[in-house]
Amino acid sequence: MNVDIFVFVAHPVAFSVCLLILRLALGTMVASHGLNKIFGGGKIAGTAAWFESIGVRPGKANAWAAALTEIGSGALLILGFVTPLACAGVIALMVVAMVTVHIKNGYFIFNANGGGIEYCLLISLVALAIGGLGAGNYSIDHVTNFVNINPRAALAITGILGIGGAFLQLAACYRRPKSA
Repeated sequence: MNVDIFVFVAHPVAFSVCLLILRLALGTMVASHGLNKIFGGGKIAGTAAWFESIGVRPGKANAWAAALTEIGSGALLILGFVTPLACAGVIALMVVAMVTVHIKNGYFIFNANGGGIEYCLLISLVALAIGGLGAGNYSIDHVTNFVNINPRAALAITGILGIGGAFLQLAACYRRPKSA
């Protein structure tokens, strides 16, 4: 029996519970990063100054955009609402983080100051997988039938919007610092 058919037909509850666990874990983590940008440490002003220092300008507008995207994407993931779009938001955030901070440090998270791309890449791939699979039965998407597209289309939408959004943001707002 095909594994895909087996998972969907024989164990739809387990499948939906697994998606719920993944959505809750990823959504909570991403939203908490956004809330931290607003209420923690250096708040928006500190995030804006750091963004300026790494070449993301204007810092304050981008700090707010990042924080609100993290909070919004996280909340949408937790609720399981417009899941491919929520996952695309997470991917866009992670691709921007990889390009602006992490790629120069290689792969591993423990490499150099700021770490490599390992963590951001894993988060991006988990978001891509959730976006392609959908939110599962324990979600607003399922209850309302709001997002009812085949997994291939959902995967494409998630990846194209996530990566495309990241590169549009980078093209508009990122200039590598001269000291880099």
